[in-house]
Amino acid sequence: MVELNPSPPFGGERHLARLIADLPPLPAPAPVAPFRITGGTAEPQAGLSVAAREWRWDVPRWNTVGECAEALDLTVGELDWFADRGTWNRRAACPLRHYRYRWIPTSSGGVRLLEQPKPRLAELQRRITRHVLSRLPVHEAAHGFRPGRSAFTCAAPHAGSARLVRFDLEGFFAAVAPGRIRSLLGRAGYPRAVAGALAGVLTTAAPVDVLSAAPRASDDAVRHRLLRGLAAAHLPQGAPSSPAVANAVTAGLDVRLEALARALDARYTRYADDLAFSGDSTLPLHRLLPGVRRIVMDEGFLLRKGKTSVTFAHQRQRVAGLVVNSAPAVPREEYDALRALLHNCLRTGPAAQNVHGHHDFRAHVLGRISWVGATHPGRAGRLRTVFDRISWHETDVTGSRHG
Repeated sequence: MVELNPSPPFGGERHLARLIADLPPLPAPAPVAPFRITGGTAEPQAGLSVAAREWRWDVPRWNTVGECAEALDLTVGELDWFADRGTWNRRAACPLRHYRYRWIPTSSGGVRLLEQPKPRLAELQRRITRHVLSRLPVHEAAHGFRPGRSAFTCAAPHAGSARLVRFDLEGFFAAVAPGRIRSLLGRAGYPRAVAGALAGVLTTAAPVDVLSAAPRASDDAVRHRLLRGLAAAHLPQGAPSSPAVANAVTAGLDVRLEALARALDARYTRYADDLAFSGDSTLPLHRLLPGVRRIVMDEGFLLRKGKTSVTFAHQRQRVAGLVVNSAPAVPREEYDALRALLHNCLRTGPAAQNVHGHHDFRAHVLGRISWVGATHPGRAGRLRTVFDRISWHETDVTGSRHG
């Protein structure tokens, strides 16, 4: 219970009793076989069997760190190096670090640290995602970073609602510590040593010089909390495994928020750190707003101040970047901006328009066209017509060439 609830649960004894009742039953105690040491290796004594470990979900059963390393095509030493047990990565020189770092300003006046793992670690994280993380349960309310789900599926349940309420989680990835991941993997059945090694590979702590280079932000308190979270081990924003981990560890949050929404005759979806609730004109905001705040804090997260919004049917309602007053759709101003960008690329060339230095500007623009096409194929077709007339073979500002 302590592992699943970082802070004391609210709601009194009955609420606590319900949480305890929902925990999986403890396995019946089984005798553990005595071990003997042979050549430095612990082995069960002859004629005795080791108690079977309780495994949940369809995860590979790695009982030792050696089995885990072998399954991931590593030696135990390499696994330990990638897991950064000695926290040397935060003190190492740039060429030896596992990550590349880049500060990015946000549209709200804040800052975000992009932590991109280098190729070997990124491939290892993808393997763990394929073998383990993809098999962990994720709540149906989660729509971000899931096959068959999208911003459109997240927004669709809220279309045409009389009341829409949105919340943002503050420092979403930075708030997920290794302890949460170890606890989740332990519930899956992994021994503590294996769960700790996997959690080490999936998390990192930002070096001091990277934190010192953080730009100023509009809110000093939010910036301070972000830097404090990044200084400790956390999920890196930029790792291929982080979205899957975040969805898995927030399953408990989604369960409780879904239960709150159901009790208030509301609908609930989540896209990464964006929480959305909607209902009819009788939706009791005086119960919804404090209820969400309590549950979010109870689960070890924070709501971003100033980002909670309540909109009604006569106002523009947005979920996951889509307008949902009727059917989900990309805002008209985004379509107009993209159309202007394409015409400028046609007139002056794409290199002059790549002002943010995208590594593959052509792919970036194609992605934006696909985003428009998800809700308005006709508009996407008109944009693609202009796109196909642009000379993408020219060298862009990053020096790469596109065929």
